[in-house]
Amino acid sequence: MHERLLTMMELSDAFIALPGGFGTLEELFQMISWAQLNIHSKPIGMLNINGFFNSLLSFVDHAMEQKFITQRARKILISTTTTDKLVNKLQAFLFEPAPALSKLKWSPSSSQKEKLDLMLRL
Repeated sequence: MHERLLTMMELSDAFIALPGGFGTLEELFQMISWAQLNIHSKPIGMLNINGFFNSLLSFVDHAMEQKFITQRARKILISTTTTDKLVNKLQAFLFEPAPALSKLKWSPSSSQKEKLDLMLRL
């Protein structure tokens, strides 16, 4: 599965999730996680047909309100109810990389290994 997702990421300009089950959600959240880690900067959208994803979007917003998801990370996921609106939003998407992660090199061919500062500052 990981190889398929990696190929999909390399060949795609954007990602769109249609209503589906666990496989769809797994792939959707994998792409969101990779964007959050700055592995890719491609837009990610959900076509929320007939409110299919309303409960999931409410959960994501709740997780953001509870500080489990940052506002920056929440902006990674775009959702609309029509294909035209979704395509327009995907085309207008501007990726905001997380500053702490922007120095990491995720490419397997990258020879540079930089350390991430994990010191807890109170």
